[in-house]
Order: sequence, then structure tokens, then C-alpha cells
Amino acid sequence: MPDALIRLATPADAATLARMRYAFRASLGAAVEDEATFIDRATSWMAERLAGHDSPWRCWVAVHDGAIAGHLWLQTIEKIPNPVVELERHAYITNVFVAEALRGAGIGQKLMDAALTFCRENGVDSVILWPTSRSRTLYAHNGFAVPDDLMQANLDNGRNLH
Repeated sequence: MPDALIRLATPADAATLARMRYAFRASLGAAVEDEATFIDRATSWMAERLAGHDSPWRCWVAVHDGAIAGHLWLQTIEKIPNPVVELERHAYITNVFVAEALRGAGIGQKLMDAALTFCRENGVDSVILWPTSRSRTLYAHNGFAVPDDLMQANLDNGRNLH
């Protein structure tokens, strides 16, 4: 297993994370936004969310050989107050990425460990995500399953850039 340090991302990491996001998502289909424009837009978005102490967004990065080799984003979602015994937060995990040369070496698991520890320590009721076919094994290993009580409506499917 490669040695990787897991830490919370900072605003200084935003440009690197934006470049990785572009490479990851553009590899899945034709980009409708040029790379420089996307990276500029995503860097600003990411830096803003990583700077706020009250931001619902967190990102953990895996640093290997001095460079970011992977990351995992998590957004906490408040639930409406509940009068019964039930935690009042959900979490959404997204944009889980590990550099191709390091996939399957345990870095994804280290990122999941950090995110799920945060969730347990911060009163999160349940965590949702949308897996790829390759990532399903990692998520199943961490207790994720297809629920009977969650419904989803795809309103755009990424066809339109808003």
C-alpha cells in the first residue's frame, strides 16, 4: 500500500482539485466548457467552500509523494428538527477520485475512513452517494447498500449547462 497522508483540503488546494475534477469528468464525456474556463470557475467555487468554517462542504485529500493523489468531497445536509430520537443531519459524498496509478491500493478506503469518521463524530444520520460500477465494491465494504426508502428524480441528466 502506498504511503498517503489524509488531510482536510484548504483553499490553497482549490486549483489542483479543480484541474483533477476537469480531468475526471471530461474523461467521462465531451466537455461543453473549455478547460481554462471550467478550472477558473471551479477553483473559485472550491476555494470559497473550503474557506468557510460554517460551510457544509468538506474535502479530504490524499497526499502521496508530496502531491495530491486523490480526494473525496462531502456535503452535510440539515434535516428539519425532529421530535423523536433521530439524528438531524445527512451527508452527501461526491467526486471521490484517486489517481489511476494508485487505484486499488487503499487510498480510497483511507479517504472513506476520514469522511465516515467525520460523519459519526458530527451526528450524521445517513450518507448518500451515486457510485460508479468500479467504486461499488469500496462503498459496499463500508456499509453502503441500495435502500428501499430513497427515491430519485433525474431532472436534467447533465444535458444542459445552467
